[in-house]
Amino acid sequence: MTRVLLTGGSGFIAAHTLDVLLKKGHSVVTTVRTQEKADKIKAAYQSAVDKGQLGFAIVPDIAQPNAFDEAVVSEPPFEAVLHTASPFHFNVTDVQKDLLDPAVIGTTGILKSIKKSAPSVKHVVITSSFAAIVQPDKGNWPGHTYSEEDWNSITLEQAKEDPISGYRASKTFAEKAAWDFLKKERPNFKIATINPPMVFGPIMHNLDSLDNLNTSNQRILWAAQGKFKDEIPATGVYFWVDVRDVAEAHVAAFEKPDAANKRFFTTAGLFSNKEIAQIIRKNFSQYKELPSDSTPGGDYPDGGLYSFNNKRSIDVLGLKYRTLEESIVDSVKSFQSVGL
Repeated sequence: MTRVLLTGGSGFIAAHTLDVLLKKGHSVVTTVRTQEKADKIKAAYQSAVDKGQLGFAIVPDIAQPNAFDEAVVSEPPFEAVLHTASPFHFNVTDVQKDLLDPAVIGTTGILKSIKKSAPSVKHVVITSSFAAIVQPDKGNWPGHTYSEEDWNSITLEQAKEDPISGYRASKTFAEKAAWDFLKKERPNFKIATINPPMVFGPIMHNLDSLDNLNTSNQRILWAAQGKFKDEIPATGVYFWVDVRDVAEAHVAAFEKPDAANKRFFTTAGLFSNKEIAQIIRKNFSQYKELPSDSTPGGDYPDGGLYSFNNKRSIDVLGLKYRTLEESIVDSVKSFQSVGL
């Protein structure tokens, strides 16, 4: 049993990570922005709260200086920190303020707080992203195999061009800042980063409305709602992973000694929007407004496409990736529970 601080506990990935942590018997404090968010999680895990296995810390704004100073202090002391709190949305008016600062200051801030006030912490796992790996200017890059060796070369100037670039930059700059911190500050702890692409999979019970659905899952919802009926939109990034596998990766990254100071490109492989629509049509006959096999759009590009190497995540973290069909079916079933 490990004493763990999990940041951003109401987030999509964090909610599943909390579930894995509690099922494995770890003792957890999770940070949330408001008491209301804490109460929702508490209601779902009342027995864990009652026996002292789960507690909460309110951190209203992770971009504030010293935001995590109090949260990292615990009795008994923390041994691992899983930092998942970072914005992922494109509802942005100011890229610097809405995306870059919370990601970078949130990441460096928690590392400083741990070094200063939580010397017992030995492992820090950070939710990064394929956004910190991808090279958007290379396009579909036939013949290239993406792996942990790749870094997004985006500049601050490019980051401010649009919200998608801003998001990709926020993940890239935050992860680079973490590795720089490790090199320069030489703290007591080791770092691992988890770099998932599009994250699909079922939503957890503390989501009360499809309006608050995570960004990656929206395309599954839109397909089921009939928004792809006449034309399927371009897929964009063709890599995906199930949220439950990402959650397992976060926990394995502090449980397994070989994961220390490594990046992990956690992907189950390639997908297309057309495949998502086909899976929904095959498994959910009640949805009539779905595209047919002849509906245009949403397929793989004609000229070929990059591939992937996820060997490190399998060999070191022991991941066994779910199939696209399982992930999409479970996603749709979970959307049905909140009104689809």
